[in-house]
Amino acid sequence: MENIYLILVIVLFALAISDLIVGVSNDAVNFLNSAIGAKAAPYKYIMIVAALGILFGATFSSGMMEVARKGIFNPQYFVFSEIMVIFLAVMITDVILLDVFNTFGMPTSTTVSIVFEILGAAVAVAIIKVANNPDMNLSEYINTAKALGIISGILLSVVISFSVGALVQYVTRLIFSFDYDKRLNYFGAIWGGIAITAITYFILIKGAKGASFMDSATKDWIKSNGLTIIAISMVGWTFLLQILKLVFKVDILKIIVLTGTFALAMAFAGNDLVNFIGVPLAGFESFKIFAASGDVNTSMEALAGKVSTPTYMLIIAGIVMVITLWTSKKAKAVVKTSLDLSRQQEGDERFGSSYFARSLVRASINASNAVNAVIPAAISRGISKQFDSTNYEERRKKLGKDAPAFDMLRASVNLVVASILISIATNMKLPLSTTYVTFMVAMGSSLADRAWGRESAVYRITGVLSVIGGWFFTALSAFTVAFVMALLISTIGIWFVAVLVAIAIYVMFRTHIVHKKNTETEVEIDEFEIEEVNGEIHVDKVLEKCRYSVTDILKKISQLYAQAIHDFEAEDRRSLKEINKEVKTINKKAKKLKSNVYPTVKKLQEQSVDSSLYYIQVVDYLREVAHCLSYITEPAYDHLDNNHKVYSPEQFEELNSVRSDVQDFMAKSIKIITQGDYGQLEELIEEQQSIFAKMRDNRKKQLKRIKNEKAGTKVSLLYLNALHETQNLMLHLVNLVKAQRDFVDYQSK
Repeated sequence: MENIYLILVIVLFALAISDLIVGVSNDAVNFLNSAIGAKAAPYKYIMIVAALGILFGATFSSGMMEVARKGIFNPQYFVFSEIMVIFLAVMITDVILLDVFNTFGMPTSTTVSIVFEILGAAVAVAIIKVANNPDMNLSEYINTAKALGIISGILLSVVISFSVGALVQYVTRLIFSFDYDKRLNYFGAIWGGIAITAITYFILIKGAKGASFMDSATKDWIKSNGLTIIAISMVGWTFLLQILKLVFKVDILKIIVLTGTFALAMAFAGNDLVNFIGVPLAGFESFKIFAASGDVNTSMEALAGKVSTPTYMLIIAGIVMVITLWTSKKAKAVVKTSLDLSRQQEGDERFGSSYFARSLVRASINASNAVNAVIPAAISRGISKQFDSTNYEERRKKLGKDAPAFDMLRASVNLVVASILISIATNMKLPLSTTYVTFMVAMGSSLADRAWGRESAVYRITGVLSVIGGWFFTALSAFTVAFVMALLISTIGIWFVAVLVAIAIYVMFRTHIVHKKNTETEVEIDEFEIEEVNGEIHVDKVLEKCRYSVTDILKKISQLYAQAIHDFEAEDRRSLKEINKEVKTINKKAKKLKSNVYPTVKKLQEQSVDSSLYYIQVVDYLREVAHCLSYITEPAYDHLDNNHKVYSPEQFEELNSVRSDVQDFMAKSIKIITQGDYGQLEELIEEQQSIFAKMRDNRKKQLKRIKNEKAGTKVSLLYLNALHETQNLMLHLVNLVKAQRDFVDYQSK
């Protein structure tokens, strides 16, 4: 029996390694977002700073490990076999949930996950115990007060983080403005001294209590000399930063951002390491208690006491986190979501609009107008001047693709505020969600910085609400899945863990494939961006990229159009589903081109602006062609998915004849665009009319079949829709070729 449980403890630690990997992929956004967004340093240097912060912070997390042992449930009321069921259910659930969220690039909370998983699994086991022993109440097994305190602290952190981030950023921008270079010469060292001193106080002094490598005498000395350390730190950092600025021309904000990145990575490791290894360590302590007695029914009362975590285990965990940080591709997807919602400039918005977001923006505009009516005009103009980002945007334009998402002043606020809030929570032994804090601080600072303008506010708010909604979904799903898993293990037997581990491995394998496909799609779409030179785009580059992009997409559309008809005839539902996915990717590419129209036109050379009219027309018609294809394939898949009858042999013969003609027509259109031989355009239009005539005949034949009741309603509508959308596709395609011709002709003048 002891050997079985030893294997299960090993499984717990194996799951912990997996959890560290998927957890860091999710939480990397917490400390990388600001430095990467502001481009404070080359990527590899940012990663080195973050890695050092993680290693150092891991040794400060010993005190937080008690949360997994006694923070959510009362271990004295559980025996060893029951504790192992709880811990195994928690770790398997955590690995699966975090990996799924990472795959789709949504920053969720590892803290919320672990808290609700422990709660769900503990409640499941407690319910079984209550059923067998009615004298005990469910509330006696669960540490209700502590659990509610943790949960309320996490939820409250959302409001506090957003509010503090917005307030501090607003005040900071009022002091420095967007043109802060001159003011940094006078106040930069003071701002840096305050920022780094705050980090020193909350992470070093307050965090020292949880450091496993410090003895009690050192901790007492730091505690008793806190004010002295603060004073020395403030004076020392201010003086040092001023010297570096005056003598070596060092950018103070870069130092603050990199120091803040180190601090936040350290705070993350100090606060969140419990989420990944707290449960396995608690399981290991439980096993040692069991091994001493040899009885699986041994009470786990000893877990309620203070148990120190060996420093070497914390360092090993830190090393695994660092390796993951350097190698994880999913981490970049999560960072991208946060940056898209906080970037200063407009652009292609990842999220759509929602009724609540529209109502909120409308109410905010009305409230802003009411406040502006009360504030004196002189004060209002002074505030607006501080938030005028015109010069900043001009500098960004010159950088082109290398432009940061926001400036380093905002990045420094994000890092300092977030690290202070997280460190306060760590000191109070509250497992505050670093994801919630850093994300909401970033959102608050971007709002205060007026990054959410009238053109983007509704989409940014929808995105923030979507992420927050995902957090609540995390809590619900974590509780439910862990609850179910604990019930299954308790009911079926401990051997069922092997089945659940196999399921977890399969889920991770599938999500890896999904993420790989999504990444490949993103890379393909990014290839359609136009190269800039000194912040400008030459019209020759636009013409070259336009020709390449259009022909590439048209070739794919022709292939997918033919394949969709073939798969529908073969009633291959699975293949038609894949076709639909590829069509959606084509639409994304066309949408990417269209969304790039505005920034492309803005960056065109002055003498080339007139030619942009034809570029816009080409992109618009390409988008319409892609839409037509989706209006053909999606109804076909839905028809097949609902197990309706497909076309008759006669209908397939007619449609395949049209399909062959359309493919030839598209091939000729692509050849004209590629070779630039627009003398064949008249011949192309004649061919178009010939195909239209054939489709008119096919429509008449279909109407006769309907009249003679030889065709059902659904299949008739589908057939007529396919002909109609094919006709629209060809109309838009001819217009596209004409617009491309005009684009080429105008440029050659």
